[in-house]
Amino acid sequence: MKEVLLRSIENIDWITLILCCSITTLVLAKKIYYGRFVNFIILPFNNKYIFLYNKKDKLSHWFTIFLSIFQLLNFTLFLYFIDSVFKLSHHINTPFTYIITLGILITFFFSKLILHLCNAFVFNMQGAISEFLFKKISYFNYSSLIMFVANILLAYILKDSKIVIYITVLLIAVINILGWVTAIRNHQKLITNNFFYFILYLCALEIAPLVLLGDYFKD
Repeated sequence: MKEVLLRSIENIDWITLILCCSITTLVLAKKIYYGRFVNFIILPFNNKYIFLYNKKDKLSHWFTIFLSIFQLLNFTLFLYFIDSVFKLSHHINTPFTYIITLGILITFFFSKLILHLCNAFVFNMQGAISEFLFKKISYFNYSSLIMFVANILLAYILKDSKIVIYITVLLIAVINILGWVTAIRNHQKLITNNFFYFILYLCALEIAPLVLLGDYFKD
């Protein structure tokens, strides 16, 4: 019994460390870029953030970088909890598993970003693709706030709660669908004129990588 208790505390310790690291990046983003943060926090209800900051170097701005770090830390932890609750994979969940998953997600997102930018260069659509990516990343970063709350609940309050996971996945889906709809609506003319390219883009750079990533985590 004592051994089991010690393992449980140890697990909470490393999860607490991850949550503290993630909240630190969020606090830094808020403290350094307070005005930007205030506009970001109302993103699903008001597109002011997108219109104000959809400028040059938007993807490499430190505010976006801080939020992307926050997102990756919490997204990885949320996947860890999903795997722990639903037993999707055959491996034992440990802090090392979290690190491996984080590494895979970082590689995955950077690879996708590079492919998007290369694609934009080839088709001479750097401006439009950069704006589209900024909107997508902004909404996904926003959904990481939901993941953060869910991670706290799953770690300390409602452990192994499938309801928390279901509600969180639903909210993440709603936020990101809203982002997609907004991005598509703002680039409707461009998409209409390049509809075949847009379908290829969806299949090659959005759907296929997610399927491959999903298959990996099932193994």
